[in-house]
Parts: sequence; C-alpha cells; structure tokens
Amino acid sequence: MNLDKLLTKGQILWLTHIGALIPLAWLLYQDYTSGLSVNPIQDWTLRTGKPALVLLVLSLACTPLNIILGWRNIIPARKWLGLYAFSYAAVHFYIFIGEDYGFQWIYIWQDVGTKLYIIVGFSALLILLPLALTSSKGWMRRLGKWWKKLHQWVYVAGVLAVFHYVWVVKADYREPAAWGVLLGIFLLVRIPVVRKRIARWRSRLRGPAAPRARRSPA
Repeated sequence: MNLDKLLTKGQILWLTHIGALIPLAWLLYQDYTSGLSVNPIQDWTLRTGKPALVLLVLSLACTPLNIILGWRNIIPARKWLGLYAFSYAAVHFYIFIGEDYGFQWIYIWQDVGTKLYIIVGFSALLILLPLALTSSKGWMRRLGKWWKKLHQWVYVAGVLAVFHYVWVVKADYREPAAWGVLLGIFLLVRIPVVRKRIARWRSRLRGPAAPRARRSPA
C-alpha cells in the first residue's frame, strides 16, 4: 500500500495534530467531569507519560517507514510528533514534581537515589528540550551540519524513555518490551549498511526502469 497516494502531506499533518491531542482532550474531559479514578494524580502521571512515549516512537518511525516503504509524505509529521512527545513529557514531569511531590525538592532528591526511573526519565526530558527548541528551519540554518548531529540524540531519548517505562511498570514488561523492540528495529534500519540493502531490495521489487525513448533525428 502506498500511503502517499492515499493522503497528502497536509492531510497527514492534520491527522497528526488531531491524533496527538485526543489523549489530552479526553484526559481533560474526564478530569472536568470527575471521570478519573480515586487517584487522579496517578491518572495524570500515567496518561501523559504513555502518550509521550508513543508519540516519540512514532516520530522515530517516520524515517524508517520512508526507507522501507517509500512513504515520503509522513516525513513532515516527524517534527510535530516529536514536539507533541516533548509536550506530554513536560506535563508528565510537572505532574510528578508539582502535583505528586508538591515541589518538595528534599523529598524528590531523597527518592532519586532509590528510584532510577526518575533519573532516566529526567535525562530523556533534558535531551528532548534542546531538540524541541531547535526544531525550526531557522535553527536548522543557524546550526548547519551540527543540527543533524544534535537531533540524532532523539534516539538516546527514545531508549531512555523505554527504560523509564520498564522500571515504572515493575511487573508486566510485555508492553515496554514491545516498544523497545520497535525502537530497536527503527535504529537497525538507520544503519547505513542495512539502509543500502533495503534500497536494493526496493529497487528489485520495482523491477528494471523502462528505457527512455530516443528522439528521432530531425
């Protein structure tokens, strides 16, 4: 299936915005209508952290899907998926330190040593912060070749986010493991040798290019 024939870049961007905002809109609605559980702070923590991970992995999926399937129209969505992922992660962090701990830094610091997921999650957020701030075309021009090198750190943030999720759930590791496998596949596809093999595979599937018709002499 060729997604580029079904949806334009603009349509994919609209679906990206709508899909990314649905979890937050539903969470706000349930909070407003008292539809959350008896522990609303935990609900907010979990239901902002999970979309952050999902959107981050989806942003990392755009380039591999273009490499494997040739879906070029999804590339512009990559930036917005990453920005939404950072936004959810920022809200997730605020709920943790503000609503859960009440900005009591002494207690937060005491728990840092015993709860490794705090360090890992905060590290992922710190990596995403400069990436979000430099996501515009203006920053791309200013940083030049360094822009790409800086934004390659998003994969480190993705790995840290998966480990953060693993250490938070503590029991059932199947879902975090599934996200980790997906992330590993996306990293594998980005390796130059693998990327070239996929390109050759796609060329064989398309078959030999039709020869150009020669112009008859005048």
